[in-house]
Amino acid sequence: METLNSFNLVSVAVRLLLAMVSGGLIGYGRSRKERSAGFRTYMLISIGAALTILISIYENDMLNSLWSELAASGNAKFDGTRFAAQVLAGIGFLAAGTIVASRHQQITGLTSAIGLFATAVLGIACGAGFYICVIPSIFLIIFSMEVLQPMEVAYKRRHRNITITVRFKASENIEDIKRVIEAQGAQIFDIDIETDEKYEDNSVSAIFSMKLSKEQSSHSEMISSIAELPCVLALHELIS
Repeated sequence: METLNSFNLVSVAVRLLLAMVSGGLIGYGRSRKERSAGFRTYMLISIGAALTILISIYENDMLNSLWSELAASGNAKFDGTRFAAQVLAGIGFLAAGTIVASRHQQITGLTSAIGLFATAVLGIACGAGFYICVIPSIFLIIFSMEVLQPMEVAYKRRHRNITITVRFKASENIEDIKRVIEAQGAQIFDIDIETDEKYEDNSVSAIFSMKLSKEQSSHSEMISSIAELPCVLALHELIS
């Protein structure tokens, strides 16, 4: 550990390799799900962040050894923490590019964005040689992004609040859909007709936000009841 904690060729190689593996492990799950930021993206971000910190360590080491006289003559001051700050600032722009507003008022890419940020911080820790932090962080990040995701979806499907988007033949069919919803004891919070959605068959699309009754709180039953209406052309639940 003394060799790895000091600044030498072996420790630099190990830190870069650890950053590459860390980013790759996190990015693999995103790539498997065909997300915009995948395996190579996460890996390169982690390596780049580690490189940035290694450069700051290198410059600090040189300013205190071979460059000491030059630094003293020019009254040079060095702050290695600025490198990490600039990495996180740059990641902010990259992460923002993964967040997009998709159809039906949904925002996608938030998990990818925060994953990029966490991977960059992880790369900084690798570059700094903070090994006791890196190893548990890898497992915690992967657990949060991969293991907890299906659990979160399952929880939302059991929640009484539900938001669905329905495509139907004509605007007057809204009353038919409302009757089916209210017949099951659900409370409708909002109906938002999507005027920006244009279909060749002149059909209409709307977002229904509601709260299911305690007695009939099954999302699938509500969706099936609405889907059985002859006027309904398409339907799916919105899960953020």
